[in-house]
Amino acid sequence: MMENAAMNRNCALLLIMMTLLLQVFAAWGVDVDELEVSYFTDKQRGWFWYEVQPEPVLKGKSELPKPPKPPKPPKPAPSLPATAEISPKLITPAEPEPFTSAWLRKNMETYLNKAIDEPSHENVAAFYYLQRVMMDKAERFTNAARYVVMSDPQLDETVRRPVATYAANEANHQASVMADQALKDIAGQAGILFFFRSDCPYCHVQAPILSMLEKVYGFKIYPVSLDGLAMPNGLFGSFKLDHGQAALLGVEQTPALFLMKPPRQIVPLSQGALSLEELTSRMLLAAKESGWLEASRYQTTQGIRSTPMLLPTAGSISSSTAQDPLTLIQALQNSAKVGRLP
Repeated sequence: MMENAAMNRNCALLLIMMTLLLQVFAAWGVDVDELEVSYFTDKQRGWFWYEVQPEPVLKGKSELPKPPKPPKPPKPAPSLPATAEISPKLITPAEPEPFTSAWLRKNMETYLNKAIDEPSHENVAAFYYLQRVMMDKAERFTNAARYVVMSDPQLDETVRRPVATYAANEANHQASVMADQALKDIAGQAGILFFFRSDCPYCHVQAPILSMLEKVYGFKIYPVSLDGLAMPNGLFGSFKLDHGQAALLGVEQTPALFLMKPPRQIVPLSQGALSLEELTSRMLLAAKESGWLEASRYQTTQGIRSTPMLLPTAGSISSSTAQDPLTLIQALQNSAKVGRLP
């Protein structure tokens, strides 16, 4: 009895499982008949729990292929307004005329590279013929330039400063005489403010040069000690103490030299030791820039003849004038007549 009851219970469970499986396969759209046939014809293998089965093809629920999306219409190219201009970058520059300087600059390297990579007689000769063209054009320009310069005193530098040795020596002598006189005139208007320290070795060697300026040209030296002590060489023993003047003038190194014209004009010369030649040269330039020495007179102290300078002001020559060589030359000559000296 117990065996029959257990058998009946197992059968009932089997029927329930079969019913559930049939419902699932029906929901999937699987052909049950085919499943039953495949099971009962090969039932000794069981339910294939350990085998990977192919995914079932769902009948009735397969999705239809989606229709392809229509291609997007191309965006219309932006139309340029009637007044729009074509960008200069889109315009191919015209090829220079053969054998002009622009053409030679552009093509010489190409001919050279071709002669190096393929050194045939024709390639090498072509490069050297073009080089000869450049040299002949340069020689022609040099001869024309020499003639133009020598025929125009405004362009000839020998008018301002001679090149010949004997003339250059004379110019240097005259410049020295004019510089000495100019320095004496400056000494009558201005003195030299001298900041030093007792332990500064450069101050010790600068002091004799300042003493020479005092004796030769008559400059008044105003020594100021930054540490309150005198120099060990005994020069400029009568000094003043620094009471903030150095900081006010921005003194950072010694010796510091300033050209001082009473009551309140002070011009910096150096913050470091200078030779006599360099010091007098800076004094002349400072006097010229400060208006104590005329520009024409300053030029004579440099061994340069005083001549008008080509210094056209902005806007004094129009663009149309600058396009024509003859009118440009005339405009520059007129500007030199009314120009100022440096």
